[in-house]
Amino acid sequence: MHQLILASQSPRRRELLEKEGFLFAVDTLKVSELINKNLNLETAIATVAQDKAKALVETGKYPKGRGILILSADTVVVLGEDVLGKPADAEQAKEFLRRLSGAEHRVISGICVYDVDSCRYFLEADTTFVRFKSLTESEISEYVESGEPLDRAGAYAIQGGGASFVEERRGSWSNVVGLPLELFERMIVQHGWKLARRKSG
Repeated sequence: MHQLILASQSPRRRELLEKEGFLFAVDTLKVSELINKNLNLETAIATVAQDKAKALVETGKYPKGRGILILSADTVVVLGEDVLGKPADAEQAKEFLRRLSGAEHRVISGICVYDVDSCRYFLEADTTFVRFKSLTESEISEYVESGEPLDRAGAYAIQGGGASFVEERRGSWSNVVGLPLELFERMIVQHGWKLARRKSG
């Protein structure tokens, strides 16, 4: 049985794994989330996820022979060719939401699983297409004043108040939250990993 370590400070990713019954520990180090513009977006975002896992690996805290898997992820909102990360402040959050209003954007999550025993990194990425309805200035202002958009890529949370802005979604909902669970489940099966889960009921 493998032991899962989540290399993420995001409470949303923890919640997603917990809801699926995964048993895991959390261990993180702060790393740069700058995207390498020389790579295509999917590869670049998966590489940021890899950097998060690599930072933990390099601490030497996780030796071989214990069946440890380190999971990390990174998520961005992409409008046209522009990457909308976490807004710097309330004004930038409003700017992001104005730009997303009435438009379709992509949410891309890169995930990395590092198998400590085999010293191998496994990288994947998933994309969800989201279209917002046209937003009024009062809707934007009220939402930003709630504080929810300030720590979210693209300045919204689909699992929170931002859900009311979504007119259409094509692809994984959990990917928009920050961890594409369907993709992670496929990786588990593909690589034959055995992960402990909480027993239902």
